[in-house]
Amino acid sequence: MKISARTAYDCDPVLTDSQVLDFCRTGFIMLEGVVPTEINLRTVGFLEEHPQGEPTAIFAEEWFVDNVILDAQTTGIVRSLLGSGFGLPILISNHRVQCPMGAQNWHHDGDSNFGPEVHYLQVFYYPQDTPMELGPTEVLPGSHLSQTQREIDDQCGLLTAAPAGSIFVTAYPILHRRSRSTASATRNMLKYSYWRLTPPDRDWIAEADFDFHGADYGGHGSARSIAQMFFWLCGKEDALRTIGGQAWPYSGSRENQVDKPYGFPGF
Repeated sequence: MKISARTAYDCDPVLTDSQVLDFCRTGFIMLEGVVPTEINLRTVGFLEEHPQGEPTAIFAEEWFVDNVILDAQTTGIVRSLLGSGFGLPILISNHRVQCPMGAQNWHHDGDSNFGPEVHYLQVFYYPQDTPMELGPTEVLPGSHLSQTQREIDDQCGLLTAAPAGSIFVTAYPILHRRSRSTASATRNMLKYSYWRLTPPDRDWIAEADFDFHGADYGGHGSARSIAQMFFWLCGKEDALRTIGGQAWPYSGSRENQVDKPYGFPGF
């Protein structure tokens, strides 16, 4: 398959209710080594011949589109979060770095929208082994929920060091940076987005025993935003009502409560 214009794609979803809620909490999903070795080597070779920052010509290579853009595990996740007939990428960037290099500042990517809507996903692909020495991307789990300019401790982030062929799917606003590298080598990292083309609906793999009331939405400062995102993805945004305080969806002290928390909207 070639990508020459805006193209819709469909496949079966692979995430369950619990996994979708976990994405709402953390803002990313990591897949290690899902792209075949041959494709990784061809990708690195292509990037050596096309060292520009946006090597969009690679979309004309069917071997790349079929094995990276349409990787079954990746598209199954994207289908779960963006619904049927989602839009394929129309732009690709290579964050090519000559290591060693210092760490970037923490940042949200430009034009990030903070809120419950998930209209697109940003995906990172490592075509080569990217250990700590090559400065893998560092993400701050949960930072996609609201904008922050604060300095964070270096230990707060999660390094996405991973073998060649690894892909990680993120909520676009997640706080991230290129970490410090110490090796002498070229690091390639491709980044692109998938797009929602249909209204949200709970059409991933529904769990028969999933408890909307008792699920873990998080503690103070995050539970309301996580619940809003999850309900939006379920197509039930209008059913969501929160009253604040220790009411639902706050989950921080649930094990010590003598009854279910007040405020669950019900539907």
